[in-house]
Amino acid sequence: MYKRNAVMTGIAATYLLLASTAMAAEPVEKNRTAGQTTDDTALLSKIKSALVNDEQVKARQVNVEVYQGQVQLLGFVDSAEQKAAAGRIASNIAGARNVKNNLEVQASDRTAGQAIDDGMITSKVKAALIGDSRTKAHQIDVDTREGVVQLGGFVDSAAAKSAAAEVAQKIDGVRTVQNRLEVR
Repeated sequence: MYKRNAVMTGIAATYLLLASTAMAAEPVEKNRTAGQTTDDTALLSKIKSALVNDEQVKARQVNVEVYQGQVQLLGFVDSAEQKAAAGRIASNIAGARNVKNNLEVQASDRTAGQAIDDGMITSKVKAALIGDSRTKAHQIDVDTREGVVQLGGFVDSAAAKSAAAEVAQKIDGVRTVQNRLEVR
């Protein structure tokens, strides 16, 4: 148990360091201080660490986005119990408010080929978002399962939200787009 906690602490510290380095490379957003950005990064790290330490939740299936303490959980999990547990864990972290549990339950087993196809779709959507001047790809989380693309995160405008869905829908292999982006 000690070894696992040490590893989780190391992962969390590394994540926090990488996130703060990335923040330094990006200009601070309008109406948002460096302190607020740091607080969100610390909250994100705490939530991810708690998810990793939970035996019921498969943390790799849960993407977490945080903006001014608001939390979004995104991705595809295997059961309603995992979805509920992830929401409960995030809600119990100090500083988390207004947790939106956008996790989708999809219990079907995927073959290795299906997982690779979904990964390719995710990569194509991310590349298309980068190439589209209407979107800021770094603000958008993309996850795919069985051709269903889930978009999440916090964007600057309703136009950017609509553009992201439009871009994703045009990618070959996308069956449907779940646009869970929130306008800040």
